[in-house]
Amino acid sequence: MSRAVSRIPESVVDRGMLRLTRSANTGGLWLAVAAALAVKPGPPRRAALRGVIALGGSSFVVNLVLKTLIPRRRPPAELMPLGRRLVTAPVSSSFPSGHSSNAAAFATAVALESPRTALAVAPVAAAVAYSRIHTGAHWPSDVLVGAGVGTAIALTTRRWWPIRESDEADAHVVHDAPILADGKGLLLLVNPRSGDSSYDPTDDIAQALPAAGLVRTEPGRDAVELLQEAVDAAVGASAEHTSVLAVGAAVGASAEHTSVLAVGAAGGDGTIAAAAAVAIRNNLPLVVIPAGTLNHFARDLGVYDLREVADATGAGEAVEVDIAAVEFDTADGPYQHHWINTASIGAYPELVRLREKWEDRWGKWPAFAAALVVTLRRAEPIHIRLDDRWHDMWFLFIGNGPYHPHGAVPAFRSRLDEGLLDVRWLRADVRFSRTRAVIALMLAAIGHSRVYGERQMHELTVTSRTPVAVAADGEVVGIATTFDFSVAGRIPTYRRDEDNPRWENRPRPHHRRPLAWLTDRRR
Repeated sequence: MSRAVSRIPESVVDRGMLRLTRSANTGGLWLAVAAALAVKPGPPRRAALRGVIALGGSSFVVNLVLKTLIPRRRPPAELMPLGRRLVTAPVSSSFPSGHSSNAAAFATAVALESPRTALAVAPVAAAVAYSRIHTGAHWPSDVLVGAGVGTAIALTTRRWWPIRESDEADAHVVHDAPILADGKGLLLLVNPRSGDSSYDPTDDIAQALPAAGLVRTEPGRDAVELLQEAVDAAVGASAEHTSVLAVGAAVGASAEHTSVLAVGAAGGDGTIAAAAAVAIRNNLPLVVIPAGTLNHFARDLGVYDLREVADATGAGEAVEVDIAAVEFDTADGPYQHHWINTASIGAYPELVRLREKWEDRWGKWPAFAAALVVTLRRAEPIHIRLDDRWHDMWFLFIGNGPYHPHGAVPAFRSRLDEGLLDVRWLRADVRFSRTRAVIALMLAAIGHSRVYGERQMHELTVTSRTPVAVAADGEVVGIATTFDFSVAGRIPTYRRDEDNPRWENRPRPHHRRPLAWLTDRRR
C-alpha cells in the first residue's frame, strides 16, 4: 500500500496532509478539539473529558510500552516524493503508530458519549491516520494496529466510567393502572424550589394535567405530611359526596376530583421519595415528574419530561417499582423513612455531594474519583456491626435495588423490581485503606480490593457503637445507633410504553444508546 500511495501524483493534498499530521503531534490537535467541546455542557463536555482520558492512555501504552518493546524501522525516506516527506523524520519505533492510536482513541471515546459529535470527529481522525502513510512516516500495518490499540483503550474507559446501554431500567408491566385522563384523580406534590430556581413548573403542569390537584410544598412543612393531609382531605370529601372544588381550596388543588386514584410529585429525588412514601402507605400508584437538578430516579425509571407523564397517565401505562425503607428509634418513638435511590452511613453523603457538584463539569467517574480523595482525607472511621461482626468503615452504601457496575462506582440500575438491597462498604480497618482504595479505583480494581465489600440482601440491620447519621436520597434523615433497612414494597409507577405504536412519533429528549439514534425509527 505504501508503494501505491507513493505513486499518487503530487498535489495540494500533500501540503494539507503535512499540516494535519504535524497538528496531531503530541496530541495537540485532539486537546484543541477537546477544549472546544468542553465549552458546551452535557454530552459534548463528557465526550471531551473521556477523549482526553483515552488520549492519555493511548500515549502511555503506545509510546512508553509498545514502541519500547517492539522496535521497527520506519519506511525509507526515498519511498515518498520529496514534497510529501516530513522535514524532521521521527526516530522512535515505527510500530505501532502513535498518531493513529491517539486519533482512534479520541474519536471512539467521543462516540461513546456523543455519537453526533463523533460524526464530525471521526473523519478527521481517519485523515490523521492516513496522513501517517501519505507522508511516509509509517507502514500501513503500523497505522492499522495503532488504530486498533487506540480503539481498545477508549472502550476500556468504560470499566472506570461506565456507559449506560439502555434508556431505562426494566420492570414488570402493570396492566391495570388507573387511566388519569388530563390528570383526573391525581394529587400532585409540586416543589417549586427544586432544580432551576428561576423556573416554577406549576403553570406548565396545570396546563398539561388540568384535572390534577396540585399541592405546593411549604417551607418548614414535612412534604410527606403535607401530601398525606391532601389525600385524607380528598378521600374524606369524596366519602361525604362533597365537591372537591371545596377540597381544592383546602389543599391547594387546581381542579375537581371525585376520588384519589394516584399521587405523585414534581421535583427532585427528595420530593419524589415523599410522594412514594404516601403512595405505598395508601396503596396508590405513583406519578413522577422530573423537575429537580439530577433526577436520578426519573432517569432510571425512564421518564424525562412532562409530555411523557401526560402520555403515560392518560393511557394507564405503568411498571412496578420497589420502594425501600429505613427504620430507627427517635426521641418520639420508632420512625420509618421511605427512599427510592440510595441510603448511606458515614462519609458517603459528603462524597455524593462533592461528586454531584463536579460531575457536570468533569463527568461522573472523574468527579467520583476526586470526591473520594477529598472525602477520605477528611473522614473519620465509623464502627458498625454487620453480619454479627464489628467493622471499622469509612462509609456504608445501601442501594434500592442492584446498582451497576458491580465492584465500581454505583451508576445506574438495570431493574427496578428486584426486591433486593445493594450493600457496599469501604473498610477502615485495613492498613493504608484510604490509599489502597484510591489506587484500586484508579486501576478499576476496587471490586477485588480487600478494602471493599459488596453484597445483595433482602434486609439489613446495622448497629453502631455511637449515634451516627443516616442519609437517604442525599438528605440526612436521622441519627441513631440501630437501623433496619428493607424493601418496603412495590408500587405501580407511570411510565410510557415506548413499544406502543401510539408514541411512534414522540421523540424523547434524553441521552440514548451510542449510535442508536441512527437506527431507531422513533427518531
